[in-house]
Amino acid sequence: MTGSEASPSFRLAYVPGVTPSKWVRIWNERLPDVPLTLVQVSATEAPDTLRDGGADAGLVRIPADRGGLAAIPLYTETTVVVVPKDHLVAAVDEVSTADLADEIVLHPLDDTLDWEALPGRPAFERPATTADAVELVAAGIGVLVVPQSLARLHHRKDLTYRPVTDAPASRVALSWPEADPTPDLVEHFIGIVRGRTVNSTRGPQRDTQDAKGGSRGAAAGKAATRRNARGGATGGKGGTAKSGAGKGSTAKGGRGAGPAKGARTAKGAKGGRRRP
Repeated sequence: MTGSEASPSFRLAYVPGVTPSKWVRIWNERLPDVPLTLVQVSATEAPDTLRDGGADAGLVRIPADRGGLAAIPLYTETTVVVVPKDHLVAAVDEVSTADLADEIVLHPLDDTLDWEALPGRPAFERPATTADAVELVAAGIGVLVVPQSLARLHHRKDLTYRPVTDAPASRVALSWPEADPTPDLVEHFIGIVRGRTVNSTRGPQRDTQDAKGGSRGAAAGKAATRRNARGGATGGKGGTAKSGAGKGSTAKGGRGAGPAKGARTAKGAKGGRRRP
């Protein structure tokens, strides 16, 4: 938690390509009195921002320098190659790294893909950023392999992209400075990104609900006991009904054939009185 106890706030860092709007909306619905401030940082700056206290938590890309940071992986992105629209790659649905062997593959300094060996041929120098690399692709200098969200972020009408089937993938994680215990507001955000409902939030609220559930269970048990007791007193609606003789046994829940026949006789007598 940051700020004073009287006015808490929550700062969430996020890297390019990550869209936190859904989670921010849920936060604002559940904690309207706790402002959430978004802090956009580059993928390379994100770990230091969290360690230095520039944000309470962050949506980051891994692999990354996670020393002193806790993290929960959220999802894995498709990796794509960005090419000009008139490039041969644009004519197919997907490619492999081997298909890029003859291409100049740009490798920006802010790349977060964990390459064992970069495909294709290296450029003369590495672009400073992914945005710079996209401009070079548009100029016909080479191609660029990135997470799909970055290809969408830097979309241009003259460029397109295709999945690379065997390229390393980029994972997005929620990360925060390691501490024990985890700050309450970070716990709230963890619950949101993990899809917990308000009623499933950890803490006393859950214990209260469990207690209510136990009370309801006990009440239901007592009601069932009372019903069983009533059923035993009247002979029950179970096996006795099946073993009794005649329709009267089934209709009256096992009171026996005698009463059922008596009932039919009474109806017959009433009918006799109506005859002239």
